[in-house]
Amino acid sequence: MITNNPATMDNTSQITSFVLSGLNVMKYQQVALFSLTLISYCSVVVVNVAVIVTIIFDKNMHEPMYILLCSFCMNGLYGTTGFYPKILWDLLSAVHVISYSGCFVQAFVIHSFVCSDLSILAVMSYDRYVAICRPLVYHSVMSKKRLLMLVSFSWFTPFCISAVNMILASRLKLCSSYIARLYCINWIIVKLSCFPADTTVNNIVANITIIFFLFHFFFIVWTYVYVIKTCVNCSENRAKFMQTCVPHLISLLIFIVTIMFDVLNLRFGSNLSPTIQNVIALELLIIPPIMNPLVYGFKLTKIRIRILSFITCQIK
Repeated sequence: MITNNPATMDNTSQITSFVLSGLNVMKYQQVALFSLTLISYCSVVVVNVAVIVTIIFDKNMHEPMYILLCSFCMNGLYGTTGFYPKILWDLLSAVHVISYSGCFVQAFVIHSFVCSDLSILAVMSYDRYVAICRPLVYHSVMSKKRLLMLVSFSWFTPFCISAVNMILASRLKLCSSYIARLYCINWIIVKLSCFPADTTVNNIVANITIIFFLFHFFFIVWTYVYVIKTCVNCSENRAKFMQTCVPHLISLLIFIVTIMFDVLNLRFGSNLSPTIQNVIALELLIIPPIMNPLVYGFKLTKIRIRILSFITCQIK
């Protein structure tokens, strides 16, 4: 509970850890949940690593579309690494705590993971726009130098934005160490600040962040409006759209649905049961990282054939 007691405010620097209260399960359920969580994490690692390794070692896939997909899968591994090891440890522990610095690191990883996902999706949509709408200049526009700049943008910018949000949150005096969630996020940390803490700068930067990434979303919509217009009257472009753009749109839909549920859960989820709140909170860290490589792996012929041939060779 946040208190206005000045004595409490003076002692805020003594907060060295946070209690994660989202995990409320009976002891006999812990083993089953631990097993399911471990299987889920192993599945995320296997499917993402399979796509990454396939793209890295197959020189025929050293093209912008596949390199961006490789970056996409790497980001999935990065984001889940910020969550799964901690939750697996908590499922085996009687007390669910996280250190002060560990909480901020976890919040930074998850925040930057989500932002990078949308940035990479925006770059991928630009790549498909150039490939379908401007095929004659595709190789000159999506040169190695341009590709390196775009990949760097999709990682570096979200990292910087997330770092600024975390630094601003770290300067606040906190009057509670109770986090009603399975993992740390910046929004909840800011909510723990002592009243009347000045969170104006935090709110301004948070709103700028939201607006900045909303522009990413609108850019994706804009590119696909042109892509669909180009594909309507051309069977060759329609085939290319179905092969390379549909997986991207599915990934975008998965991302939007999971992030929308998570935001609604943060804003209005107080009336829901803790179990439902936990399920909604976990969707963002479970569904996209495991579904994205599966969608691309099944839909993109080169990746599917390469992985199936590797599996067949191992069986023989």
